[in-house]
Amino acid sequence: MTLHYLALGDSYSIGEGVPASGRWPMQLAARLRREGIPLADPQIIATTGWTTDELSAAMDHATLAPPYDLVSLLIGVNNQYRGRGAGEYRQEFQRLLAGAICLAGGCPQRVLVLSIPDWGATTFGHGCGRDIAHVAYALDVFNAIARDEVQRARACWVDVTGLSRQQPQLLAEDGLHPSVEQYGLWVDVALPVVRGVFR
Repeated sequence: MTLHYLALGDSYSIGEGVPASGRWPMQLAARLRREGIPLADPQIIATTGWTTDELSAAMDHATLAPPYDLVSLLIGVNNQYRGRGAGEYRQEFQRLLAGAICLAGGCPQRVLVLSIPDWGATTFGHGCGRDIAHVAYALDVFNAIARDEVQRARACWVDVTGLSRQQPQLLAEDGLHPSVEQYGLWVDVALPVVRGVFR
């Protein structure tokens, strides 16, 4: 029986600057199939530049087929980039997480939330004139909010922010988005969690 996967997010889930096969949700599905878990390639609802409210609106209009066996969610970098507040992020993230759980058949353990990577650590970040220490702090605040909500909901949390800071050279040609290789490292971290979902 084929298992179904829905990936929700922004440029990081659509894989801006990398081939479709290099997107981290695609790499995740491929790796799991190699391990004998029959997970189909994901249905991806994600667009570069989306904020939480834009993703929410897109989900409201998308053709969806729940329940999904796995739902991933990675969103918030554009809220931070546009200077939106942490309180607004919490409120909108709560709604998205609840929606993701609903799409996973009401099973929070089937929902995988990834932390927001640190774009300030990239080549683009160092050259854009922003205070990268402030960017890092703001993203840490957003990630703490997301992690708190994920833990409350008893969904699954995977931290990739540290990887984005430790491997800032693994970038797509735009100098901002992760390369296929960095996405592969994200999958390395996510795999043990997802194995637990399907165990």
